[in-house]
Amino acid sequence: MKLRAKAWLEQDGDLVFGPGRARLLRAVDRRGSISAAAEELDMNYRHAWSMLNASERRLGRPLVESSRGGPGGGGAKLTDTGRKLLDAFEKLESVFEKHTQERQNEVEDLLD
Repeated sequence: MKLRAKAWLEQDGDLVFGPGRARLLRAVDRRGSISAAAEELDMNYRHAWSMLNASERRLGRPLVESSRGGPGGGGAKLTDTGRKLLDAFEKLESVFEKHTQERQNEVEDLLD
């Protein structure tokens, strides 16, 4: 049996940020656009944009800054808030993973 834990942030019962949004922000950071990030994650653009938009509304500040136009199309980059939230969430996930691994033996002992 394997112990699992997952962290996410809520506000008034609504999801603000979790592992899926973290993956999306990492992909935006790598690829430089929401559409390229969505493609990398095998997600349609509308869904990716909707996830980001919902988080931004609930936080009251932008996570991604988009630019339009130009010969190569638009682009996107993380805002300072987006970067800080992603970094903090990754640290939180690391703490959860470490704690989960430390407790794995206790779970295995339950069945003995």
